[in-house]
Amino acid sequence: MRELFENAAAENPMEAARRAARPILRKRFYEHASAVADGPLYAVRLDDKPVRTPAGRLLAAPTRALAEALAAEWEAQREMIDPAKMPLTRLANSIIDGVSERPAPVAEEVARYLASDLVCYRAGSPRGLVERQTRHWDPIVEWARDVLGARLLLAEGVVHVTQPETALAAAGAAIPSDPWRLGALHSVTTLTGSALLALALAQGRITAEEAWAAAHVDEDWNMEQWGRDELALERRAYRYAELRAAAAVLQAS
Repeated sequence: MRELFENAAAENPMEAARRAARPILRKRFYEHASAVADGPLYAVRLDDKPVRTPAGRLLAAPTRALAEALAAEWEAQREMIDPAKMPLTRLANSIIDGVSERPAPVAEEVARYLASDLVCYRAGSPRGLVERQTRHWDPIVEWARDVLGARLLLAEGVVHVTQPETALAAAGAAIPSDPWRLGALHSVTTLTGSALLALALAQGRITAEEAWAAAHVDEDWNMEQWGRDELALERRAYRYAELRAAAAVLQAS
């Protein structure tokens, strides 16, 4: 299956492994997908044959629930196997091939988001947008302060504010070391533009739906004022599926 999920090289191992699908589809060649125990892991099988990642590693998860979710994604394919409709498999590939071998750069990238996190940069106007940002983002900032011990500063506009090192260290300490949780956290961070939203999701403070809504406060406001962009909404739906896959990994692992 490498030709379907083969990834291009990149400096960041997570991004290298996340370059998932070429626009080449392959006919479904198996009757049934399943998840079976394989040592300490649970592997995906297609008619009892193992599935390999683009780098040739076994497609296997740390929990049965996660492996069964992966197998369900393969089972849901019809006449053609479409990687674009398999966000969980794409994420699993990226974690197995990218994060497991080199977790440090992935964790460092998440930490960099904390220094300029989305929820810390507020609009000065109009009033409706300010109120909406406050409603969605203040609880996250307060949670980071009360639970993580990270007292982050807020800024108005786009002028960079230097966050206290103690706050960054406190929030950074919550970044998981487990490759599956780290990979999922990284995915949510890049999809939302906020490491704080990703951490809140990982720790059960918010749901995937709440994280997505909070990440799109500005975009939703603009669409309400200027109209819908159907192409942007199509891309957004694709990204939302990726976030749901990452949330499933966080829940199952």
